[in-house]
Amino acid sequence: MTEISTNLEKAKVILKSDELVAIPTETVYGLAANAFSENAVKKIFALKNRPAFNPLIVHIASISDLDKIAKNVTPLAMKLAEAFWPGPLTLLLEKKSIISDCVTAGNTTVAVRIPNHPLTLKLLSELPFPLAAPSANPFMSISPTNPQHVKNYFDGKLKFILDGGSCIDGIESTIIGFKDNQAVLYREGSCEIAELEKIAGILLKPEKTATTIEAPGMLKKHYAPKTKLVVTTNISESIQEHFGKKIGVLSFIALETFPEVYIQKHLSSGNSLKEAATNLYSTLIELDSLHLDLIIAEYMPDSGLGNTINDRLERASSS
Repeated sequence: MTEISTNLEKAKVILKSDELVAIPTETVYGLAANAFSENAVKKIFALKNRPAFNPLIVHIASISDLDKIAKNVTPLAMKLAEAFWPGPLTLLLEKKSIISDCVTAGNTTVAVRIPNHPLTLKLLSELPFPLAAPSANPFMSISPTNPQHVKNYFDGKLKFILDGGSCIDGIESTIIGFKDNQAVLYREGSCEIAELEKIAGILLKPEKTATTIEAPGMLKKHYAPKTKLVVTTNISESIQEHFGKKIGVLSFIALETFPEVYIQKHLSSGNSLKEAATNLYSTLIELDSLHLDLIIAEYMPDSGLGNTINDRLERASSS
């Protein structure tokens, strides 16, 4: 049985023995290992069944720790770090040789951030190494936002889950890289683009011709329930197209009742995209547990975190 506990000392002992611990962050729960140990990092890929070409994020305790894993950090990168760390921003920086190619999928850059969760920040500050940690879920599955989600995925296969309660942001970090001293958006996330652009200027998009995965979360299909998911601008039409099926509806706010569907869920009771983002994965996991034929999800408003949620829904519905 997998243990869920707030025992930091036990988490440290397990991590120092090159084993895995699930850790809380403000975004989602991570599956953590010693980032300096290739043996430990390989266990992440094995447990998640994650392909080796998909890089990991390294979590550090403070900006002063950057010097241990990254080099040639530009003034722009440092400005963003100082403005948004601890927080849901990941930076792609030139890696030092202490970070193995296993962590970075052979890339010369390492993805790094400081998570904004008091328990994990304390853990990181008391360890002699940073933690490599992708989301604590099987590859392609919905990211976990509370300890029970993690246990449901890995019960008996993972020793320990550090219990930090439910994640307050609920969607992964935003990932920013750099090209010719301009910021490049590799993944939309919980750190809003408008706030980033106040410091970095207009964010570039990565070149679509790239053959390698330069950052986590760039795969076309990701964050997906086992149940088929359809994303639509017109829920009524989609229901009629799939009439007779056992359907779950996921909307931004509460809608009229659709008598034809099995269950309706909404992400925000107060017209808040922040609340919707926080609730997205936990609600998808709930719907996915009901053995539905289909989940019909409504596109969110096309602004701010709405764009991030839409990105996750589109990846989750991709074939």
